[in-house]
Amino acid sequence: MAQILRGAKTIAVVGLSSNPSRASNEVAAYLKSAGYRIIPVNPNETEVLGEKAYARLEDVPEPVDIVDVFRKSEDVGPVAESAIEIKAKVLWMQLGIENAEAAEKARKAGLAVVENACLLVEHKRRK
Repeated sequence: MAQILRGAKTIAVVGLSSNPSRASNEVAAYLKSAGYRIIPVNPNETEVLGEKAYARLEDVPEPVDIVDVFRKSEDVGPVAESAIEIKAKVLWMQLGIENAEAAEKARKAGLAVVENACLLVEHKRRK
């Protein structure tokens, strides 16, 4: 995990909400303050934390290191497929999110996979 965090510069946050009381917003705000480039991916948002939001990972016009997922476990499959499609390096499922099938598919495509872990917690633990 430490290697993943050190090597990453750009994090696409799938399911990022503009609502500051949502965990996705808190985590993304922290990661942005820690120096990461945050890209919101949410079809219901136009801008979050001062960053242009994209409806899908495939719409993001720059390389993504980590795809950070704030979606229900059963919704991770298509996100994993998109992460593979855009050649992301890591598929990261936040606390409470696990999907063995999506994880296996991502690993087979060469992505590192983290399940059921909070990026904010793991970053604070290692800084």
